[in-house]
Amino acid sequence: MKEKPVQNAQSYAGINHFSDYDIYLFKNGSHYKLYEKLGAHIYKTADSAGNAIEGVHFSVWAPNAESVSVTGDFNGWNIDANTMGPRWDQSGIWETFVPGISKGCMYKFHIKSKIGNIHIHKADPFAFFCETPPKTASIVWDTEYNWNDLPWMEKRHLHNSLEAPFSIYELHAPSWKRIARDANRSLSYRELAEELTAYIKNSGFTHVELMPVMEHPFYGSWGYQTTGYFAPTSRLGTPQDFMYLIDCLHNSDIGVILDWVPSHFPNDMHALAMFDGTELYEHKDPRKGFHPDWKSLIFNYGRREVREFLISSALFWLDKYHVDGLRLDAVASMLYLDYSRKDGQWIPNKFGGRENLEAIDFLKELNTAVYKNHNGVQTFAEESTAWPAVTKPVYMGGLGFGMKWNMGWMHDSLQYFEKDPVYRKFHHNELTFTFWYAFFENFVLPLSHDEVVYGKKSLLEKMPGDSWQKFANLRLLLAYMYGFPGKKLLFMGNEIGQYREWDHEAGIDWSLLENNANAGILNLVRDLNNIYRTEKALHSNDFLPEEFEWIDYSDSSQSALFFARKLKTVTEGEKKTGSIIIVACNFTPTPRYNYRIGAPEPGRWKEILNSDAEIYGGSGHGNFGEVKAVKVPSHSKPYSVSITLPPLAVIYLKQ
Repeated sequence: MKEKPVQNAQSYAGINHFSDYDIYLFKNGSHYKLYEKLGAHIYKTADSAGNAIEGVHFSVWAPNAESVSVTGDFNGWNIDANTMGPRWDQSGIWETFVPGISKGCMYKFHIKSKIGNIHIHKADPFAFFCETPPKTASIVWDTEYNWNDLPWMEKRHLHNSLEAPFSIYELHAPSWKRIARDANRSLSYRELAEELTAYIKNSGFTHVELMPVMEHPFYGSWGYQTTGYFAPTSRLGTPQDFMYLIDCLHNSDIGVILDWVPSHFPNDMHALAMFDGTELYEHKDPRKGFHPDWKSLIFNYGRREVREFLISSALFWLDKYHVDGLRLDAVASMLYLDYSRKDGQWIPNKFGGRENLEAIDFLKELNTAVYKNHNGVQTFAEESTAWPAVTKPVYMGGLGFGMKWNMGWMHDSLQYFEKDPVYRKFHHNELTFTFWYAFFENFVLPLSHDEVVYGKKSLLEKMPGDSWQKFANLRLLLAYMYGFPGKKLLFMGNEIGQYREWDHEAGIDWSLLENNANAGILNLVRDLNNIYRTEKALHSNDFLPEEFEWIDYSDSSQSALFFARKLKTVTEGEKKTGSIIIVACNFTPTPRYNYRIGAPEPGRWKEILNSDAEIYGGSGHGNFGEVKAVKVPSHSKPYSVSITLPPLAVIYLKQ
């Protein structure tokens, strides 16, 4: 008969998993690398007789448990085989060492609560790998990987600087491309590593943003109902497979941003909900602990152990997976106690206000920890209100994010573009208003997945008019976005003019690229990315109002708009550096000939982009490559140029 495994971790030489300092930090609420301690960790050690032995140290935080054991395929899921002991230090941590098991074993924690006669099986909150849903067990794993991205890591602070170009390609990894001949299956992480990297490199994007890859039981949540805060979904491969994907992207100088969701978590009973028989991670009162929109639970941000858990998760992806940025979903739902609630359904803060003071402190603590521990990374807030100073440093009273999605620009721009051009002159202010707050925060301009689902139609189908006008309007929108101050984000499928809404059960309609109009959209996006990356005037001063200049915002009758993006001229010896790019927009299908606009400087101005070019599917109206500024005052400028404004198009003129 096989001997019962020894229960006490201290029976083995070399195992002192938690130092006194670990426990001090944990109790103090400042242990931000809990993934190195809690969960399942493989040990190669020795028993008390000095014999070499391999095993796994298990530990879990369950302060309201009466007893805890680890069950798994290694003990026949017997809840009595491997009991865990509480630590003597009143930390609420339970632990044990199980010899003779290793990587690949499946396990759960069996918890008997002090509260009532509650027996529950829970997945490990700190598991590095999980069974593929609908199965729910955790899997003993490691995070070992031989990285090859040192050149990227050494210079990523340059790629991820606020002065660097950010042209972000947002994608849902399981539905980016499907293999129809193989039961419509998703590409694996390793298949994505080859195909996605090549595609992003060819199309010119600087970064990819992956919708949540963390393990989630409900595929239809797109990952936003996270249960595995330290585990990439096993649907597409192993943790090392996911590391390989990131490695490949980095080796092509492509940054990686992950969607990360601390705003809510699902109430699946195998996960965090009622973890030790009590509301351990969530609030007990549903007025604070239940999210009415998503029917999910809300973290108790005021509890130090919960803050440590979440911050450890954020740092884990930056540390173990070399991720370059984290985008936080639904930040507004965290900031307001009355978010999506009626009177009587929420509890005011201690000052009687609607601000969630605990969540605010958590976000500040999170951003401080991220930027302190990792050089050259960024955090992004999807914050849909006018909350002040989201991207100001914490020491200046801000929330400390690096950048924020400009939801106002997205909403107003799409609302304007959806109108028939004949009516746009009556809504000119919807277009120009966004400029007046363009520099309030460090903004990203998002044309994201949220705009092409749930009956909102694809970007192409939002556009008015016949087929030609729809494509022209889409080209106009994209070129306008790339000229507008702010970093750029485009969701997959938008770059090829997909007709249908995004469907997470189907891949992008790549066959559309056989059509000239769709291929033209991709050609335009590729050229926009290349111009945006190479022209510093279009990216290095995205957040500096002094480097933006209006030429004319008042021509509502012809729905035309003109502004300049500038790079300050600096003289070093005999060499001068600097540039100015004029962005000229015509939001009607009527071409404008001999249209005179002010020019900041005299001389020749080269037409470096024309969204109406035939290669993009346009009509070919343009300025034969360049125009010349003459000494004829216009728009308060001493010089001016006479240009052709193509229909439903944008042109960029560079001095």
